[in-house]
Amino acid sequence: MTQRERMLAGLLYNAADQELHKARIRAKHLTYLYNTCDPADMERRASIMKELIGEQAEHTWIEAPFYCDYGCNIVFGDNFYSNVHLTILDCAKVIFGHDVMIGPNVDIYTAGHPVHPETRCTEWEYAREVRIGDRVWIGGRSVINPGVTIGNDCVIASGSVVTKDVPDGVIVGGNPAKVIRKITEEDKKYYFKKLPYDRGV
Repeated sequence: MTQRERMLAGLLYNAADQELHKARIRAKHLTYLYNTCDPADMERRASIMKELIGEQAEHTWIEAPFYCDYGCNIVFGDNFYSNVHLTILDCAKVIFGHDVMIGPNVDIYTAGHPVHPETRCTEWEYAREVRIGDRVWIGGRSVINPGVTIGNDCVIASGSVVTKDVPDGVIVGGNPAKVIRKITEEDKKYYFKKLPYDRGV
């Protein structure tokens, strides 16, 4: 197996591998172009993102600046929106469902290192896939750790550090993040705390 194949298979791999090094440099170059592009030049922004990530789902929008390790290991569903400073360490796949919203300064990590200092000081590391379901909102400054799956219809409270899988239809928060409560039909009545959901229509 190549080091890239080992990386994507969740095995230990050597991050100093030349193929992987070139792929990371490519991603750094393209994110630099994206992050310094005129915000009004929608066509140029879309072209750079397509080159970085590949073919996109419908209505994908990422506010600059955006950072990733490879880009090609990220899969977006339809109607994806991220605010500024999204960082995705996509050494393994990061797969988003549809209608996902991400607040500012969110970090999603697939990369990990051995715990023991002697093995950690080598150039060997590992990566574990992250999956985020449909209709998920991830609040600002949250961290999603390697190997985590977030279910559908969830809210990740701002500042959360998610270290374990999250079931469908819940609000989680804290460090480490824990389930705060289920999302219920009662939540349809309000847009913030107990303020009624009234759009004036």
